[in-house]
Amino acid sequence: MKVLVRLIFLALISFTAGSAHAQQGAAYDIQVNIIYRLTKYIDWPDKSGDFVIGVVGTPAIFEYMSGFLTGKTVGTRKIVLKKFPSASPAYPCQLLFIPEEENHMMRKIAGATAGAGTLLVTESEGMARRGSCINFIVVDDRIKLEINKNNIEQRNLRIAGELLALGILVK
Repeated sequence: MKVLVRLIFLALISFTAGSAHAQQGAAYDIQVNIIYRLTKYIDWPDKSGDFVIGVVGTPAIFEYMSGFLTGKTVGTRKIVLKKFPSASPAYPCQLLFIPEEENHMMRKIAGATAGAGTLLVTESEGMARRGSCINFIVVDDRIKLEINKNNIEQRNLRIAGELLALGILVK
């Protein structure tokens, strides 16, 4: 079973698309699917209530997330999707997606979520070194994951070895 999950995960990460518009939509589909799959490879300290996935700002990916995540769960916890303004004083969620257009807020967001058990997921080169836990990058027209294990552990989260093996580890 673990081998099958790994193969599916690798196929999703390796997917590419043709046209620019289709490529952007396909990239969102892949990112949203991976974000959902990440929930199975991260152990959060708080396992009560709804599982909240937050999105900073109003990126186009929010609509893809909304469509894909409706009715999904993390274990027995219902997934709830929330938008947060960039300048929010807090980001109460288990997983927070920070789109490229909000990169300038990374330091503030990382500080506001420190110790809160929030996995920060980004989509721009170098963000895993600037506070993100998991960062989507494009290498040879394929979406890859940069993983900063130290950032994950500083947030009192644990990451499965299977996920570490799939990503590019950064410090």
